[in-house]
Amino acid sequence: MASALRKIPFSVQILLGLALGVALGFLARATDSSWLTSTLDTVGGLFVQLLKLAVPPLVFTAIVVSVVSLRGVANAARLALKTLLWFGATALIAVSVGIGIGLLTDPGRGVTLDTAAATAPQKTGSWTDFLTGLVPTNPVGAFVEGNVLQIVFLALVVGAAALLVGEAAEPFVALNRSLLEIVQKALWWVIRLAPIGTLGLIGNAVASYGWDLLAPLAKFTTAVYVGCAIVLFVVYPLLLVAAGRLNPLRFFAGAWPAIELAFVSRSSVGTMPVTQRSVERLGVPREYASFAVPFGATTKMDGCAAVYPALAAIFVAQVFGMDLGVTDYLLIAFVSVVGSAATAGLTGAIVMLTLTLSTLGLPLAGAGLLLAIDPILDMVRTATNVAGQALVPTLVAAREGTLDRAAYDSAGRRDPLAPADADVRPARSDELSPVPA
Repeated sequence: MASALRKIPFSVQILLGLALGVALGFLARATDSSWLTSTLDTVGGLFVQLLKLAVPPLVFTAIVVSVVSLRGVANAARLALKTLLWFGATALIAVSVGIGIGLLTDPGRGVTLDTAAATAPQKTGSWTDFLTGLVPTNPVGAFVEGNVLQIVFLALVVGAAALLVGEAAEPFVALNRSLLEIVQKALWWVIRLAPIGTLGLIGNAVASYGWDLLAPLAKFTTAVYVGCAIVLFVVYPLLLVAAGRLNPLRFFAGAWPAIELAFVSRSSVGTMPVTQRSVERLGVPREYASFAVPFGATTKMDGCAAVYPALAAIFVAQVFGMDLGVTDYLLIAFVSVVGSAATAGLTGAIVMLTLTLSTLGLPLAGAGLLLAIDPILDMVRTATNVAGQALVPTLVAAREGTLDRAAYDSAGRRDPLAPADADVRPARSDELSPVPA
C-alpha cells in the first residue's frame, strides 16, 4: 500500500486529499456531525502545528549557516537590496491590480449589511509594530512565540558575529550545520503527511463555513479571487518572461507544491520550508534562497497585503457610503508596498486591513463585516503570497546570472520531496558573482 502511494505524484496526492476533504466537509455539514467536523479540525490543526514546529530551528540554522557561507562574496548586500526592490515592485503591481478590479466591479455597491452590528477587530495594525516586532525582548521568546521575523533578525546578528569571529566560531557553525540537516530530515517526514493535512484543513473549512456565507458577499469574494488569479497567472508569467527570460510553465511546475500547500494550509510561514525547497529546485542558489524565502514569508504578501486590502478598502468605503479620491488610492498603494512589514510577527490579513483602513480614515468596524468569509478568502490570498515569495528569488537569481537554468528547465519533472542534494547542488561562493554581460 505504501509503495503504491509513493508512485502517485505528490501533487495528485494533494488534489485527492483536497477532493476527499471537500466531500467529507459537505457530509459533516449536511448531517450536522460535530464529531466529523471536530476530527477534520484536529487533523488539519495538527498538520499545521507540525509544520510550524520545524520553522523556528529551520530558519535560524539556515540563515546562520548561510551568512557564514557568504564569506568572501562581494555582492551579498546587492542581492539583498535587489530582493527588497523586487518585493516592492511586485507589491505595487499587485495593489494596482486590486485597485483596478475594485474600480471595475464596485464590490460594495448594492450590498446591504448591518453596519451597526459590526465591531472593529481587537487586533489592529500600526506603523510601530514593525520596529517593536523586529527586536525580541529575549531570544527565547522569539522561538516560543514562533515570530519568524525576530528569529531572522537574531540569526542575522548571530551569523554576522560568527563570520567576524572567524575560526573560533567554527564549532558553533558546525553545530548549526548538523542541526540544519537534522531539522530538514524530520521536516520532510511531516511534509509527506500533506495530503492528510489537506483533507483535514479543507474539510474543516467546508464543514464550518460552507459556501452559503458567500451569498451576500459574492461580488467581493469573486473580485478577490479574480484579482489574485490575475496576479498569479498574468502578472507573474509576464515578469518571468520580460525580466528573467524564463518559461512560466516551468516556474509553476516547480513552485506548485508550495502554492498548493499554501492554499489549503493558509499559512505562508507554515509553507515556508516547502517554498524554500521549491525555490532551490528551480535553480536558485541555496545560500541566497535561505535569505530570500524567510524574509518573503514575513514581508512579501501580494495577496494579503496588496490585492486584498485594496479591494477591502474600496468595499468598506462603498458599504459605509464614503467616497475615495486619487490621494486615497495612492495611500492604499503606499501602505501595501511598505506596510506589510509593519504587520510582521502578527497573524492574519485582518491586521493589514485595519492598518489600511486607519490610514485612510475608514471605519475599522468595516473589517468586522468580512470576518465571516475570511477563511475562504485566505486560501487564495496565501497561495498568491507564496507564489510571489518563490517568484522574486527566481527573478533575482536569473538577472544576476546565478540561476541554474538546467535545474529550472527540469523543475516539476522530479519528486518535489526527494532530497535536494540528489539533483540540486548549492552554488559555490564564486558562482554568486554576476556573470559578465
